[in-house]
Amino acid sequence: MDGTSGLPAEAGAGVEAALQRMVAAWDAGDADAFAAEFTDDASYVLYTGTAYVGRRVIAAGHEPVLQRWRRGSRMEVRVRSARLLADDVVVVLTDGGIGTGRRIRRNKVQTFTFVRRGGAWRCAAFQNTKRHPLLAALGDREVARLTAA
Repeated sequence: MDGTSGLPAEAGAGVEAALQRMVAAWDAGDADAFAAEFTDDASYVLYTGTAYVGRRVIAAGHEPVLQRWRRGSRMEVRVRSARLLADDVVVVLTDGGIGTGRRIRRNKVQTFTFVRRGGAWRCAAFQNTKRHPLLAALGDREVARLTAA
């Protein structure tokens, strides 16, 4: 996770640490520790369109995922970009994925909005979108064309 290098040192380190704690909590199957990285009133949107609001609901929603459906899975996150919107607000765009194999496919594009409260960086909003390879390739080509113009 090295895409936060353009941020002020403290913000970059804080956001990187929060992302690393999320990954460690997922890998440990600990829904409460995972949800602890979110604000009390955070919004969390799954790629299916399901929306959780609040840390307690995020924890409860992840309990069956981590204990049954995705038990033993690991998470991988690679930061694409990070922008400081205000001294205490950072938006992070990532490629991520979960799996059980040696190599984890990063087949999701995610947006995290982190806020600093009481010196700690927590995620206030999360959006997870499943990447469709063909559509993403077409979209990437169009973005390249538009930015070259």
